[in-house]
Amino acid sequence: MRSHAQAVVIGGGLIGCSILYHLAKLGWTDVVLLERDELTSGSTWHAAANIHGLHDSTNISRLQHYTMALYKELEAETGQGCGIFQPGSLYLAQTGEREHQLRLQEAKARRYGMNFYEVSRKEAEKLHPLVDFSGIRCIMFEPEGGNVDPSGVTAAYAAGARQRGAEIHRFTPVTGTEAQPDGSWIVRTPKGDIRTRWIVNAAGLWAREVAAMAGLTLPLMPTEHQYFVTQTIPEIAALDRRLPSVADRDGEYYLRQEGLGLLVGAYERDMRFWAEDGTPANFGHELFPDDLARIEDNMMRAIERVPVLGSAGIRRVINGPMIWSPDSAVLFGPVPEMKNYFCCNGIIPGFSQSGGMGKLAAEWMIEGEPSLDMFAWDLARFGAWADKAFTKARVRDQYGHRFKIHFPNEERSAGRPVRTRPAYAMQQDMGAVFGLNFGWEHPLWFAAEGEPGEETAGFARQNWWEPVGREARMLREHAGIIDISNFAKYEVTGPGAQAWLDALFANRMPDRTGQIRLTPLIGRRGGVAGDFTVAKLADDNYMVFGSGMAERYHQRFFNAVPLPEGTLFRSVTQAMCGFSVAGPKARILLQSLTSEDLSNSAFPFMQARHLNLASIEVVALRVSFTGDLGWELHCQAADQERLYRALLTAGKQIGAGPVGARAMTSLRIEKGYGSWGREYSPEYWPQESGLARLVKLDKGAFLNRDAYAAVAGNPARDRLVTLAIEAEDADATGGEPIFLPDGTPLGQVTSGSYGYWVGQSLALAYVKADLARPGDIVSVAILGIPREARILAEPAFDPGGERLRS
Repeated sequence: MRSHAQAVVIGGGLIGCSILYHLAKLGWTDVVLLERDELTSGSTWHAAANIHGLHDSTNISRLQHYTMALYKELEAETGQGCGIFQPGSLYLAQTGEREHQLRLQEAKARRYGMNFYEVSRKEAEKLHPLVDFSGIRCIMFEPEGGNVDPSGVTAAYAAGARQRGAEIHRFTPVTGTEAQPDGSWIVRTPKGDIRTRWIVNAAGLWAREVAAMAGLTLPLMPTEHQYFVTQTIPEIAALDRRLPSVADRDGEYYLRQEGLGLLVGAYERDMRFWAEDGTPANFGHELFPDDLARIEDNMMRAIERVPVLGSAGIRRVINGPMIWSPDSAVLFGPVPEMKNYFCCNGIIPGFSQSGGMGKLAAEWMIEGEPSLDMFAWDLARFGAWADKAFTKARVRDQYGHRFKIHFPNEERSAGRPVRTRPAYAMQQDMGAVFGLNFGWEHPLWFAAEGEPGEETAGFARQNWWEPVGREARMLREHAGIIDISNFAKYEVTGPGAQAWLDALFANRMPDRTGQIRLTPLIGRRGGVAGDFTVAKLADDNYMVFGSGMAERYHQRFFNAVPLPEGTLFRSVTQAMCGFSVAGPKARILLQSLTSEDLSNSAFPFMQARHLNLASIEVVALRVSFTGDLGWELHCQAADQERLYRALLTAGKQIGAGPVGARAMTSLRIEKGYGSWGREYSPEYWPQESGLARLVKLDKGAFLNRDAYAAVAGNPARDRLVTLAIEAEDADATGGEPIFLPDGTPLGQVTSGSYGYWVGQSLALAYVKADLARPGDIVSVAILGIPREARILAEPAFDPGGERLRS
């Protein structure tokens, strides 16, 4: 066994072998995989191993299609069979909402050239004569859908990795992982130690135990999961072809052919946790006792849809463990608090995603960044607040609602609240409906007396549409008070503060007290990894503001630039709260609470200073994410409730009141302002995002300057635009594909909302720079239905910025 390696992968299941294969494929041949038992021990061997390409997330769909195509390449490359069956998959919609979901996925498939299309009932009956399609509103067909052999695929990844020089050691448990001062690791095993640059935790059911060796806690929880395989069904035995699988998610089961029978699986509401306090070290290829009574309701729905199931005998039942994250998506990426420790844990649809995960993991370790923006998978989306109680509650909800549609803007209540601010109870009393942002509860909108205090969810406009409009119009007409405490906030102090900020960010940093600068953070491929506001409050004293949900994600970038001696950087997100006061009467509101001069000449746009407001010390920034006249006010958390009361009391005198995050989204889209995680992404260059003017290549070195310099002269591939859409009862929300009138794919929506002030459904979107111009008419697939839209030449609200600077 080698004593040194570029990477050590811990875990010999499907994902570990895929990562090993892709590391070797991208050029790292000095890599080792360690497996405590036999390959596929744990969850891999008993998986149903279904494969499908479509997902609500466009990037995940792209990776799933990569995975499905890779299996045939693996067979040809290695000679190891993957047991590929691709008779296709039928997707059924029993409800209008499911039909919307499928039609939107079909539109996305057209944009990316994926094979997914609608079929008639007659065509579907030919494809699968055993299914009763009564009551089905819409049927989609994916010709490449099917299943693979779990052991065969894993063995093929392993064979491909070995062919490229990688080593695999079975029956070699890891007993310790020790971080070294130079960022490398020592991996302890009974057969000897390995010093490695990277550790990859792909330990599946044992991910928590492996993480604990490094002092890391992962939000994961195992459950039982059952499926059964029938005995031979004569109607299937009589066929000369394989039947397509059936995805009847409204029925809450999955079904496909297995041998000459059927395999049926379910995610039942009466679920069972397993090994809550740790996976047994000696667990391997064991299964749990059958408990089919728990999935009886799901089975009956499957029998109703496929009647021959009712008379089929059961040949075997598989009841085995799976391990879940709180949102059922993988925990993926380098641990921000550690050097060179990579996780890939909590995978549910592994056989649809294994190739994509392996490819992205290898890119991240070797090239410094994955080729696609996958924040939806990034383990940094969770922090220490995602404790065992939260994880268990969310996993229960995710498992029991596995096939429930995740609607746009939907907020699920399981496990909440986790983190609240001092004003939380006060906001509850005011009718606030809350959302979750990196563990924090924050107001989305406020229900008036007599309005429901809970929101509905769906693809069309919901019960919060009118209240949000009320708030948006109030702010544009008078003023609004928005809780922005969930913004990430940092302090940088000391003699090297400006030098450190200049070495981190792409724009020049403020050099005069009171000055504010907006700046991108550049990724390893030259894209936009973040957007920040930096304010100089005094000599050697700066505050930095960024995306709250990305605070842990951005820690990786902050760690990449060493702090000068005597300089302190710290997060104050928890210690401080904030409000945005915006609207044409914002100055009147604030001036009533302070003796300091807030006139335009005394406190101009893009200035910051300490301010005494209602006898409370705040950091005040003359900026506004709404596009209107406004200030952002940041105070100590202990002062939040007192400041809020003062602002609301003063606001009543001028017709102002509380405004939630949903209205702020509408207002920023009216103004054409992008948001990190939506418009600003490592996939897009600054010249595509409209941020090129904020990148100063002539200022000297900054993080990933060379990466941006290499692409700075390239023409934009895509361009961020505002669309005015002829919508009816539904607005774009993000992810909707855009086409030219002749059907040519053009781009996709990043954010959408109704613009209540301008009276128009709006969206921000990326479109192909060489295919569309301002004024062009395009088509946006809202609910999968084409809606005419026009590319605007300028923002719908205040394009000249007069109100911002008033």
